[in-house]
Amino acid sequence: MDRARRGLLLGLLAAAGLPAHAQNDARPIRIVVPFAAGGGNDVFARQMAKGLGELRKQGVIVDNKPGAGGNLGAEQVVRSAPDGSTLLLGHTGTVSINPALYKGLKFDARKDLLPVAMFASSALVLVVPAASKIRTVADLVAEAKARPGLLDYASSGSGTGGHLTGELFAQRTGTRINHIPYKGTNPGLTDLAGGQVQMMFSVIPPALALVKGGRLRAIAVTGAKRLPSLPDVPTVAESGLRELAGFESTLTYGILAPRGTPDAFVKELSAQMLQVAGSAEFQSRLGVEGAVPLLGGPAEYAALIARESALWAGIVKASGATVE
Repeated sequence: MDRARRGLLLGLLAAAGLPAHAQNDARPIRIVVPFAAGGGNDVFARQMAKGLGELRKQGVIVDNKPGAGGNLGAEQVVRSAPDGSTLLLGHTGTVSINPALYKGLKFDARKDLLPVAMFASSALVLVVPAASKIRTVADLVAEAKARPGLLDYASSGSGTGGHLTGELFAQRTGTRINHIPYKGTNPGLTDLAGGQVQMMFSVIPPALALVKGGRLRAIAVTGAKRLPSLPDVPTVAESGLRELAGFESTLTYGILAPRGTPDAFVKELSAQMLQVAGSAEFQSRLGVEGAVPLLGGPAEYAALIARESALWAGIVKASGATVE
């Protein structure tokens, strides 16, 4: 087929609103992960890429683009052609927290990206040193109220889920605790185990290793339900404290596309992703990373992003947290 006829055919297909893959089956889909390889984001993206590629009989690759708290990779997707060839592995930090946290962003993930499907939710675990006298959330709140401003909590950095969950916890309990940001989760956990700080809301896998090794004590998880990996650890909401009733802080994972991506392609891809995410193989991988399934299409994912954005924008404002 000559170039003129091929161009005309592609134009007709686009005008008809047919999915991009119908125009070029040979072109792979690229899932941009806005963080370095090796973490939960990367693991989930690669598992999704594997299942989606097998289902679609099409190449699906993962491209790690770390930097600026996930903003560099997200902006790259925002600026990509809305033809279905480039997608974003999104999570609560990138989509719902960063727009309120970072000053001078040149895009708004909530407006410039289109939710395709959500597939997982991950709680944090509240850990204290194994030698600590604190054994329950009630103990922690009592200690914080008895010693206002004298308890320190670690996080993997300013504006992260662990930081803002600590701010939410302090706000709900009326306590004053000091935030100590670290450059990553492991340095914070190391100092916590050594007693340099008193508590931390941590992602599950690295904390779980220290809990099982007897160096840390897990006193609560921040999800709505207990986790299969920590069945004996109650949720924060199960503390019995009225001010913590309904407490929940989780990170949601999903896939987003550039605004303007054809609806037909989004609907098709969403159904396929939910089929992959509903498989036993995919869900078993979630459990290893301390996550649980949370399946929803474009409408459900958009509604959740709106709720999370409202919650975290309020916490960011109240805490005064900002990143240039």
